[in-house]
Amino acid sequence: MTSFDTSPQLNVWRAMLALAVVFVMLATTGWTAMRSHRESTALQASLDKWAHGRVHGHHLPDPEAPPARLARFFASLTPQERDRLAHRYPLAVGNMNGAPVSLRYEANRIALGQARKHERKRMHDSRLSTAGQQDAGRRMHRYEDLLGTGRKILAFDPEGSGRVAEVFGNLTTAQRISVVVPGVDTDLLTFQRTNRKYSAPVGMAQALYAAERAASPTTRTAVIAWADYTSPDGLGVDAATGLRAQEGAVRLNKMVHGLPGRAPVSMFCHSYGSVVCGVAARGMPRRVADIAVAASPGMRTTSAAGLGTTARVWAMRDATDWVQDVPYLELGGLGHGADPVSAAFGARVLSARDAQGHSGYFLPGTDSLRNLADVGVGAYDEVTCARENDACRSGLSGAMTAGRA
Repeated sequence: MTSFDTSPQLNVWRAMLALAVVFVMLATTGWTAMRSHRESTALQASLDKWAHGRVHGHHLPDPEAPPARLARFFASLTPQERDRLAHRYPLAVGNMNGAPVSLRYEANRIALGQARKHERKRMHDSRLSTAGQQDAGRRMHRYEDLLGTGRKILAFDPEGSGRVAEVFGNLTTAQRISVVVPGVDTDLLTFQRTNRKYSAPVGMAQALYAAERAASPTTRTAVIAWADYTSPDGLGVDAATGLRAQEGAVRLNKMVHGLPGRAPVSMFCHSYGSVVCGVAARGMPRRVADIAVAASPGMRTTSAAGLGTTARVWAMRDATDWVQDVPYLELGGLGHGADPVSAAFGARVLSARDAQGHSGYFLPGTDSLRNLADVGVGAYDEVTCARENDACRSGLSGAMTAGRA
């Protein structure tokens, strides 16, 4: 081999070619789906109205104020005054970190009802194409689903492809809180599915909630299905870069900082969601005890230590998951860095031997889901490591009962 063959330039071109080849491969395995994004005008309109509102003769606080300050503001109001604000500014209150979660649920029910009414009209709007009317019908039915009895919607924005977050369990009294962060092609319409239920955020969160209760019946848990960011549209440039992850990380950290109480929080990040969690890690509050990634294309760092977090970092990947063929590197902004399940990365690697492909980590009865649930309730002594030396459990003896009843 000549000296030219080993030049840095050739290595760069080889890496770029590898990225291109794998991205084309991924385009044929489910990462591609075109959809458009619009500005979140409805939410912004509600925030603009809030900015001009008053209570007791005083201006309403900045909705971007620290959650603790907003919590004190709402605590100073009577129930009637809080209810009035939810009805006047439903999208603003429903998405306000620091507002009481029960008030956010109420506000989002109001906003969902308004969105459902709007889409019902669009279904019969003769100015729309048949495709446009059908899209309105799909959205209207999704809003009806989200308005179902007992559903607790923590965040909702109907604009563009839509954003939403839902809570399972009692967030206020929980002793352990888990957050499921999904990957590409997540929006209002894919937030839950009938087919392949456990590949969608709602199914993932429901399965994790049930598994956590089975793992520790005496521990009060809550799980958040968090699809409150604009995920990449399938493959594209967005999925290959950290742009959407950076935007999502800001929103994720605002939500986590606004969670009530002091219960430990565990993050469960799937596919591109692990990129979001990797970018967000440095800014997460110390109450975040665990960051667990599954099917990760990388976390935009070379090592777990590089995440800059005090949380325990866990990783898992099934042997049949095609994401293992992604080039684990970052080059000119493309790619997401080192492989989180590699020994060099330094994460605690969990078994996922019976997960079913890229989207099967939350299937009930799987080793992968049981391991995630054990992490979620702090049962670290119960997890199954991917390697025989059980290194993923090392140094955890003092933390095994943290947050458990």
